[in-house]
Amino acid sequence: MKGVFSAPGDYIYFKSQVPLHKIPIGSKHWRYYDFGPKAVPPLICLPGITGTADVHYKQIMSLSMKGYRVISVDIPRVWNHQEWIQAFEKFLDAIDVHHVHLYGTSLGGFLAQLFAQHRPRRVRSLVLSNTYTETSSFKAAMPWAPIVSWAPSFLLKRYVLTGIRGGPHEPFIADSVDFVVSQVETLSKDDLASRLTLTVDAASVGGLVLSDSLITVMDTSDYCAIPQQLKDQVSERYPGARRAYLKSGGDFPFLSRPDEVNLHLQLHLRRVGVEARPDLVQGLPKGGGGESSGEQDDESRDADDIAKADRTDSAGASTESGPPLLPESTESHDLDNQLLSNAKVLGASGEFQASILLLAFLISFLRHCTLTGINTGYLSAYWT
Repeated sequence: MKGVFSAPGDYIYFKSQVPLHKIPIGSKHWRYYDFGPKAVPPLICLPGITGTADVHYKQIMSLSMKGYRVISVDIPRVWNHQEWIQAFEKFLDAIDVHHVHLYGTSLGGFLAQLFAQHRPRRVRSLVLSNTYTETSSFKAAMPWAPIVSWAPSFLLKRYVLTGIRGGPHEPFIADSVDFVVSQVETLSKDDLASRLTLTVDAASVGGLVLSDSLITVMDTSDYCAIPQQLKDQVSERYPGARRAYLKSGGDFPFLSRPDEVNLHLQLHLRRVGVEARPDLVQGLPKGGGGESSGEQDDESRDADDIAKADRTDSAGASTESGPPLLPESTESHDLDNQLLSNAKVLGASGEFQASILLLAFLISFLRHCTLTGINTGYLSAYWT
């Protein structure tokens, strides 16, 4: 995460080929990519706290080439889960999409489950990756949540980025971390504050009308910011769901292990009845997501990979179509509680602790000035 970030070549090509859409719907502003045949029911990708619509560019490039429609969105500025459900439904109405397949990671996976619970007629299937079913653990780890909207941008970014595991990484994982960090830099203070608020807003996923057979749980086994006990709760909640385990990939397997993730997504879509329409794809992009430029070779390889994955998927084994896999990290169990211990880890930093104390003092002082009629205009510089 150090040094100057240089955008990957395939991302630069993606940006040149796939248009970014920005539309206002009510008071919400949606930023999203929509690529692939419109006749195909879309797979909608929902990112985590640190993600944007751009983080799923490898899925868009790869799956659209095969005739699937992929939509990747930014989570808009919403401040509670009910507001999210209503805003997402209005977004679907605005883009004329009635039934969706949702792929959510971390916070995005939790929001996908909530939408499936409260709008069951619109959700046809779920792919859940490194996610959870309730927020009480995060709320307990973030005692300063009530003042999150007051916190300055640098403080929020620092808090969010400490959830990403530091230290040496496998090259593909290191590249994925660098890309996500670059995306965090594009998020505003309100973007970060709203996402953190959604993370700690008291809620849990209730019963889903959706059958477990229409759900795939895809987790990484090496390390992840989401504690293992929370990921286990997802598996326990959906005992009949398909399992897709990746031996490595870190927090962002959609970037670090795109071949494997894309294969599992393709397998899921085929299993739930989504028919790809490669005949409707025009101007296929080349070089996206590490795909071969030979269409016939791609189709033959995909058929072989899917056949292998189908034989191993129910047994919980990962596919062999992606880059070489590393053995499971011996540190994975020590890192399971990383996100939950953010407050403690950050509290150990004198500089950060001082920032928190300063923030609390300023808020207290601001309230005192307001009550006593003192002019507080000069304090505005602290909150910009």
